[in-house]
Amino acid sequence: MSSQSSFQEGQVVSVPETEGYVMNQTMLRIKDPQRSLDFYSRVLGMTLIKEFRFPEMEFSLYFMGYVTEDDEPIPDGAEARAAYAFRQKAMIELTHNWGTESDDDFAGYHDGNADPRGFGHIGLSVPDVYAACKRFEELGVEFVKRPDDGKMKGLAFIKDPDGYWIEILEAKSCGSMAVAMTG
Repeated sequence: MSSQSSFQEGQVVSVPETEGYVMNQTMLRIKDPQRSLDFYSRVLGMTLIKEFRFPEMEFSLYFMGYVTEDDEPIPDGAEARAAYAFRQKAMIELTHNWGTESDDDFAGYHDGNADPRGFGHIGLSVPDVYAACKRFEELGVEFVKRPDDGKMKGLAFIKDPDGYWIEILEAKSCGSMAVAMTG
């Protein structure tokens, strides 16, 4: 399938009215915050930047992201930390509706990879896919696809505790593969 478009890859879009916009977050609903926070922090190395609890509406939000020593320090005050969270790039917002973690009848959320398909996955770029996957294997992480399975070599898919798929890739090798396969 081919489509003609006036959009060109690599052409920077300049819309003055959107200056300062940031792709801040992708939200995933979770069943058990303890399992998910452990996975995203201990397994994937993300930092819990900010937690919001909404008792009247019985849900919590957990903003997770990658923070390095070179980044702006995470502020201490609640308001300053919230503002910090909302200006970061590419965070995961984990949303927990209270009670799901102890409800044996709750089957979980739709991951988007079964019919009807919708949401597919999030992606993490890592320095070494094979080393990352070896570590994930040692930690008992469930794989959808290992790096050498299928036609697309050198990338993997793992699952988080709620079954959401996470693509594990290396920027250079994945870029080379995509160009070789598509031209």
